[in-house]
Amino acid sequence: MPSGWTFLIAGAGSFLLSSMLTRAMIWLAPKIGFVDKPGHRKIHANPKPLGGGVAIFWSFALLLGIGLCATLSVKTSHGGSILTSTDDPAEFAEKLRATERQHFLLPGITAPLTQGVRQQAPLLIGFLLATLCMHVMGLIDDKRALGPYSKLIVQLAVTTALVVTMEVLAQHTPSLRLRVLTTLDSLGAGAAPSIILTVLWIVAITNAFNFLDNMDGLSAGIAAVCAISFLIAAISIGQLFVAATLTIFIGSLLGFLCWNFPPSKIFMGDSGSLVVGFILGVLTVRTTFLPPNAELAAGWWTVLAPIVVLAVPLYDLIVVSMIRMSRGKSPFQGDTNHFSHRLVARGMSRRTAVLCIYLVTASTSIAAVLLPQVRTTFAAMLIFGQTILVLGVVLLLEQHPLPMPHEQPTKTP
Repeated sequence: MPSGWTFLIAGAGSFLLSSMLTRAMIWLAPKIGFVDKPGHRKIHANPKPLGGGVAIFWSFALLLGIGLCATLSVKTSHGGSILTSTDDPAEFAEKLRATERQHFLLPGITAPLTQGVRQQAPLLIGFLLATLCMHVMGLIDDKRALGPYSKLIVQLAVTTALVVTMEVLAQHTPSLRLRVLTTLDSLGAGAAPSIILTVLWIVAITNAFNFLDNMDGLSAGIAAVCAISFLIAAISIGQLFVAATLTIFIGSLLGFLCWNFPPSKIFMGDSGSLVVGFILGVLTVRTTFLPPNAELAAGWWTVLAPIVVLAVPLYDLIVVSMIRMSRGKSPFQGDTNHFSHRLVARGMSRRTAVLCIYLVTASTSIAAVLLPQVRTTFAAMLIFGQTILVLGVVLLLEQHPLPMPHEQPTKTP
């Protein structure tokens, strides 16, 4: 059986579960009053069910949790489960290969993937708990709006707790470390600079996708495009654990998107957009983007791959925040200055505007997938230059008079 079937089955399972849960929430949400009512500048004229975030989170968490439990409980041919097998890597791998032969499991992928899940179990559990915190906060905010700074404080606290906890565990198991730019440790300040940058990065991506949740199908669709790019990169450099997680995540997004693509039947709400951004933020940190046995000095540009993939969401976050602050407003105060809104103001339909942003995001994402394979600085500079040119096109496309400052804010940024 081809090894690709492992990922296909995982993705299909999360897709079906997400689609069924979304359909269930479309029926249940109006009955319990969990709806987004029209008002201000909201684009829907009638109350719209919320709860798409419930489908996204639980399809992702349940499939990941089931996969974790199933992997750790696999019986080896020598007796005992993977969870209680020897810690010696060589002996562990040999037992897994024997188990593959005995149970007709997928040769060449079961052993490394199972070993990866076993080693990363504490990180996976912490990751799911942190994501659950984001989901619960989003549910509370969807029901009775929380202040933006209250949400920001919770995001910072949850993310910091996850990163610091993994750093403590990494003293014994280095593979659990959840930090970017670990080379900064040599500056004399220890892990602090890297930890701070990691927390800020994850929180920034979390809010970028929260900001993108301003039009049907936009946040989930852009997240799916970005996640597919990260999946290709993870598979190409052999990060099977990250690839499996991304596959389940993509299935969860697409299952929801079936009901959210314009004209939508349900919204994801903050309980979904915060989860989507947080998951992507954490997974970008876990993906090294550096080919095996490659020196960072010879491929430093791979560190910037996540920025290239997420160029459009980050651009929208930065530009909209700058416009709001230039008017003396909070960067979290909703308005219609987003790229999607201005495309519609230029005459595009909402569906066309969403598809346009999909394509723009895909154009930068494809370039980022090539970065781990690039061997010269010149080639890397060409990819960065292309990304800047694409953002230049975005800048030109959104040249439309900004909404007047007296417009009232919406709940969703």
